[in-house]
Amino acid sequence: MMPRLTLAHGTLLALSLVSLPLQAQDHWADADRQTRRLSPAVFDELPTPVRFDLERRGCTVPQLWGDTLARNVVSGRFRHASTTDWAVLCSVDRTSTILVYWEGRADSVAEIASAPDRAFLQGVGNGRIGFSRAISGVDGHFIRRQFERYGGREPPPLDHDGINDAFIEKASLVWYWYNGEWLRLTGTD
Repeated sequence: MMPRLTLAHGTLLALSLVSLPLQAQDHWADADRQTRRLSPAVFDELPTPVRFDLERRGCTVPQLWGDTLARNVVSGRFRHASTTDWAVLCSVDRTSTILVYWEGRADSVAEIASAPDRAFLQGVGNGRIGFSRAISGVDGHFIRRQFERYGGREPPPLDHDGINDAFIEKASLVWYWYNGEWLRLTGTD
């Protein structure tokens, strides 16, 4: 029996690994330890203050299994349509948090969606287990389309980007900054 994780209406539901035989649990723990995590220095596009802050925090950036591209660092207009912000999936001690650097400044950081990296492992075929969490910037058109397709919380007026937080091939939710707080909006299902 493999553990299943799903995102349902913005809530991460994880079934316990306790019922798995110890040998199977070891495979999942090994996969968690073997997840490729990159140094912030790999991401040349990051503003220098952001990179330094990530290094100071001890962050690495977890990567999708089998992927050769460096991912989970994105820029977008996450607070206002007129400013560029940076979102990074920061893993420390195998727990990841989305850090949002407002205007690329290290002294203005929002932290959201902290979860153990292990919660985003899944069977990827041929008995292999891989890390499957990815973030991306999404625009208002994407957000509106997902709401119309799947329902959920009605989006507020959409005048800037959101952050799609995906469990690849499972589901996602969109984090959208509105009136001083992060809203959980419908992503893909």
